[in-house]
Amino acid sequence: MTSEGSMTSPGTPPALSPTLSFPLAHRAQLAARAAAAQIRIRLRGLRSGGSWSSFGDIRAALEGPGTPISEYVVRHWQDDAFFGEQFLSGVNPVLLRRCPRLPPNFPVTAPMVAPSLGPGTSLHREMEEGHVFLADYALLEGLPTGTLGGHPQFVAAPLCLLWASPRGRLLPVAIQLSQQPGPGSPVFLPGGAGWALAKLWVRAAHFVLHEVVTHLLHGHFLAEAFAVATQRLPSVHPVHQLLLPHLRFTFHINILARETLLNPGGIIDQATSVGREGTLVLVARGTAALTYGELCVPEDVAERGVGDIPGYHYRDDALEIWAAIESYVEGVVSLFYGGDGDVAEDEELQGWVGEIFTYGVLGNPESGFPSRLSTRPELTKFLTMIIFVCSARHAAVNSGQYDYAAWMPNTPGTMRRPPPGGDAEATEELLLGTLPSPEATGALLALLSVVSYEGGEPRPLGCRFQDLLSGPGPARLLAGFRQRLERISERIRSRNQHLELPYPYLDPTCVTESISI
Repeated sequence: MTSEGSMTSPGTPPALSPTLSFPLAHRAQLAARAAAAQIRIRLRGLRSGGSWSSFGDIRAALEGPGTPISEYVVRHWQDDAFFGEQFLSGVNPVLLRRCPRLPPNFPVTAPMVAPSLGPGTSLHREMEEGHVFLADYALLEGLPTGTLGGHPQFVAAPLCLLWASPRGRLLPVAIQLSQQPGPGSPVFLPGGAGWALAKLWVRAAHFVLHEVVTHLLHGHFLAEAFAVATQRLPSVHPVHQLLLPHLRFTFHINILARETLLNPGGIIDQATSVGREGTLVLVARGTAALTYGELCVPEDVAERGVGDIPGYHYRDDALEIWAAIESYVEGVVSLFYGGDGDVAEDEELQGWVGEIFTYGVLGNPESGFPSRLSTRPELTKFLTMIIFVCSARHAAVNSGQYDYAAWMPNTPGTMRRPPPGGDAEATEELLLGTLPSPEATGALLALLSVVSYEGGEPRPLGCRFQDLLSGPGPARLLAGFRQRLERISERIRSRNQHLELPYPYLDPTCVTESISI
């Protein structure tokens, strides 16, 4: 280690910093926002029982003053182009992957999709050229589901095939609502009577996978593992000093989640198909499937094969923010570690990364997570991943929740009827009866209207309020980091001015530096 950094021998872990717990004013503001949301929901009549009698009822209850994006959703939720666009710039933009060949359990044939692709091409050709993509919800197969109002709820595990058209649109071309093909699980196609209902089932599955795996597990729960391990480091350790701003309030928001969302009878039980039991099963499945690479943006983009798909604003913004964080972290690491040997010989550091490996991914070597760090580039990458997950990645999967779910038919939290077994079953009456009840809709919207927006004093990425890393070296690096983020923000705002559907969630001025909501 060079003279610009110092470390001490292991000792008693420091007391929990007040910055990790909500101050009284922040708690009061959060409670007031939650109470106001409940009042709005009751005024809309969404706490009453029963069912929707018509789409007119849904419009009367849900349409009204909203965000520009939520109003766009109301107008376009049934459009195939908007359905596809949400895989790229919606609230779970990390699921889609290139499909060079069809999985054996998805018996789509060339004639099935030929009308969607048009003349002069074929399914085989489009897959060869990298224009076909797959959204696979296999993690949901056989998941336990709950009951709402005494009625069983349902969830599917669909396979959805999408095509990047020459006009730059990502369009769904085939949907199967089960991982097991057969007479009871047909392939639904555009133009068929069951197409709208099939898309609804995909959106419902998308909601469950997004909230439980991409948001709760990859965001809140992983950040908590990072925070616990980091708190065990001495406060003078450079990793502790670097990461502390990115762990602000994470403990407290997770405690609130356990008390109000994940508790028996909580909001998860009130508003979602899988309920608490299914959520815990899905968290376990998601943990077993988690990989280090999917949290590292350049590797994730390459592995999913989505580096050149047009209109993928999440990818473009995330890559730039990742590079900015990486450059800053690389500079900080070089200040405190003179060479690879200093990293390998730092026993406090090795204990820290080992604890994250043990408790964050349950010691699973197939996850690709490191259990030791031997070089400065390895440390830089690991720290970059943590900061990105605790800031930009969480913003991408959290901030747009109300925008895209305020119009419930676009993002149903639960389904009240089983999936249709064919086009003949897929009537408008079945579609209406499948949607969540007004009560379940109200419970979910009350929650999302609060958690989609950061309260209290804003702490955007790069602010590092009361930074523990002092001295001319860290100050120089932080100034460069901030300038780079400013340029990213300017580019995003300029782009969004020309988009009918803007993507603001990774504008650095809107990205909080920790998971605090």
